[in-house]
Amino acid sequence: MPLIPEEPQIHESVPGPRATPAAGRTAPTPRPVPGPGPRPAPRRPGSPGPHRGSAGTSSAPSQRTASDATKPVPTAPAASAAKATPSAAATAAPQIQLIPASVDGALDAADEAVDLLLDSGRAPGEVLVLTTGDQHPWAVHELSFGEASYWAQHDAGDDVFYAAADADRAKSRPVVVVAVNGGADDAVARVLPKAMSRAGALLIVCGDPQRINTLMAAGV
Repeated sequence: MPLIPEEPQIHESVPGPRATPAAGRTAPTPRPVPGPGPRPAPRRPGSPGPHRGSAGTSSAPSQRTASDATKPVPTAPAASAAKATPSAAATAAPQIQLIPASVDGALDAADEAVDLLLDSGRAPGEVLVLTTGDQHPWAVHELSFGEASYWAQHDAGDDVFYAAADADRAKSRPVVVVAVNGGADDAVARVLPKAMSRAGALLIVCGDPQRINTLMAAGV
């Protein structure tokens, strides 16, 4: 099923574990969809807490008499609560978004997508970034200290993680960002469905729209 590229939109970037783009690479500013599921509201240092008391509601505590205290408070049946979370949600396919980018600009587009995801309230540990060509500079740097420490960061799951798209050890996360920054068509065709299976809520693919749509139409 062909994917429809999103219109670019400029957003404020949020600092995150990303590398400086290589000289000469350009990429459009992506507009990732936050995706379904609960997301914590971003809290910046010094920001006020949740607003208490809105229009039409009173902030004064309710007064109860002694007789009211003895009356049982009705609660919703447990069975109804269980039905509110259908098991079908666990097997629902993730949303897919295509961000147009050249092979040279795919990494920059992926980095920008990560910034915007964090700005939307996604936790860093919810995001996995995969590359079909050269490894992300962050991954190259961390692998220089050995695979043990590199994969230990992955297993900790508390930060954005960057890996090769064909890395079988990479586990599922709510959001997966794929930078199509190289690789033959058959290789990309193999890793796209794997990336989709790893995405719990949202899959973002940064690359050439015509090429990716062709691979998707071919059965990816």
